[in-house]
Amino acid sequence: MKLTDTCIDCLLSRVVFECQLASAGKDCTERTLQTCRELLDSMRGSTLTHPQIASAVHRKACEMAGNPDPFRELKKIGNRQAREVCRDVRGTLNTFHDLVLASVIGNTFDYAVRDHEVTTDFSRFFAVEFKKGLEHDDMDSILPLCRRVVYLTDNCGEIVFDRLLVEYLKAHGSHVTVAVREAPILNDATMEDALALGLDRFADILTTTGAGAEIGIDLDKIPPELAEAIDSCTIILSKGMANYESLSEYENLPPVAYLMCVKCEVIAEDTGIARGSKIALLRK
Repeated sequence: MKLTDTCIDCLLSRVVFECQLASAGKDCTERTLQTCRELLDSMRGSTLTHPQIASAVHRKACEMAGNPDPFRELKKIGNRQAREVCRDVRGTLNTFHDLVLASVIGNTFDYAVRDHEVTTDFSRFFAVEFKKGLEHDDMDSILPLCRRVVYLTDNCGEIVFDRLLVEYLKAHGSHVTVAVREAPILNDATMEDALALGLDRFADILTTTGAGAEIGIDLDKIPPELAEAIDSCTIILSKGMANYESLSEYENLPPVAYLMCVKCEVIAEDTGIARGSKIALLRK
């Protein structure tokens, strides 16, 4: 997907938020915002995708604010909240449908979208959203394809429920490759987060999407083991909007199941599914 005016406004609002998290002063924030605005202007009309442009902007903002991981404390909070809920509900999550729904609810742990609020009472929020279910549900078509899976993770907090889904897939005979971000960016899960949750004990292959601090996925920059896994997989389970924005630019991919909450109007318009919807959308 390409950059829109709405995307630019959203990105610049996140730059300000990153500066706040990094405790940058007013002057530093204003300089950072101006530099990022100029960077965005220079990339408009290019062949770069929205995630590639956003990644460059976030890297520049973190560099100027003097903090390579300003979301670190929020990531810890998200993982802690998710673990607390996971302990309470995991005994009731028995089916593929249950676990996919739980992981999609977890996708709401997202600080990268303007006007999307991350709940401070995840336990209550989870119960309400689980009862609602998915607004778009292709799980009956997704499950038979899960013989060799490439699982592209997204945010911290959410990754706690991703692990439960990976455990389920492994217990039911799937071969699973899990990919996390190579370096911190926004509140996306990294190898540090995956190892802390023990994902290496369940995934057949635990790797990164490469490219350093990069949201989404750039197939020209992924490590060889992930490239091989994508070439041989029967389905890609893709979490979150940045991975959707990236993969929707490619052709000749294996079937892709987009598991996410639709958190902005740009994605809503592209998918034809209303903002706020939780979806498991299969595209072959």
